[in-house]
Amino acid sequence: MKKTAKTSMLAIDNTELILALQELEKERGIKKEYLLEAIETALVTAYKRNFDSEENVKITMDKETGEVHIYALKDVVDTVENANLEISLDDAKKINKKLEIGDKAEIELAPKNFGRIAAQTAKQVIVQKIREESRNVLFDEFYNRKGEIVSGIVQKADGNIVVLDLGKLEAVMPAKEQIPTEHYHVNDKIRAYVLQVEKGLKGSPQVTVSRSCADFVRKLFELEIPEIYEGVIEIKSVSRDAGSRSKVAVYSPNENIDPVGSCVGQKGIRIQNIINELNGEKIDVIEWNEDPSIFISAALLPAQVMAVDIHEEEKFAQVIVPDDQLSLAIGKSGQNARLSARLTGWKIDIKSESQFREMIEKSAEEPETDEQLEEQPESEE
Repeated sequence: MKKTAKTSMLAIDNTELILALQELEKERGIKKEYLLEAIETALVTAYKRNFDSEENVKITMDKETGEVHIYALKDVVDTVENANLEISLDDAKKINKKLEIGDKAEIELAPKNFGRIAAQTAKQVIVQKIREESRNVLFDEFYNRKGEIVSGIVQKADGNIVVLDLGKLEAVMPAKEQIPTEHYHVNDKIRAYVLQVEKGLKGSPQVTVSRSCADFVRKLFELEIPEIYEGVIEIKSVSRDAGSRSKVAVYSPNENIDPVGSCVGQKGIRIQNIINELNGEKIDVIEWNEDPSIFISAALLPAQVMAVDIHEEEKFAQVIVPDDQLSLAIGKSGQNARLSARLTGWKIDIKSESQFREMIEKSAEEPETDEQLEEQPESEE
């Protein structure tokens, strides 16, 4: 076991510093021990820089009084080759008779003016750590708000990027996270979904928000419809073309609850609040069903569906609709079919009744291939 020697040559009284650290611990939650360790580390650097020292140095600060002690650490050796790092056994014995070869001798130093240097360094460290801790607290606060809706004031809107003032910090809404049909102006108050929270180069939180993602619609439903917030009704999936149309699949295990009716509300008042927030975006609320054919039929509303042929392995559905419902089922630019496929998680091919009949007739008229003929059983003679 290595032995050390200590002497008491320098003591800098920093009682006020300790009191300040205690206040910081109470007000900001920054541990006094954490700050003391940081100050001790910084003092070592300050000592070496100001006194051009090559010595191995240890600096300690008393947790109660703030007294600072500086020690040069030297290896106890037979022959000294580097006086900055080593001490002879004879000289070490003068400090502590118990020291032996291989031990560390701690020789207290008392450099002039180090009290002033120590006070300046401590102040700098405290200011730096307060800033770091404030950034960490802010980061944690917003990281925990990831997936929530926040309100902010538009500070900048140049078409490509929107900057929101959230009070304690600014958030960025890139062009792809904006609703294409919306126009933002400085001082507008808007709501957005906290999409991402990351640490910047200096540790400051960088917040990205969105108004175009499907989760923004999901969260609005949670805020506006108590049954969803309470877990009585569950949102199974959401698909969205931001600014144009959204489809939301809802479900309740309680047979006495109408999930669609609860979301729409009396005279549509509940769903209207969400539509207003989205500046008129159309919203289809659909009841989820574990039977994919029923769910797919519902997802394609307002189009009426005649039949759904399910292919489980490929997760593919062939849907047949009346002739006059084909364009409605597909939707403008294929929107209804596209949103239905995203909502259900199935590939959907939509055909009118006439198209389906033609496909069946064409299949029946096609001549049998050689392979099909070979597979037929031979007739008995």
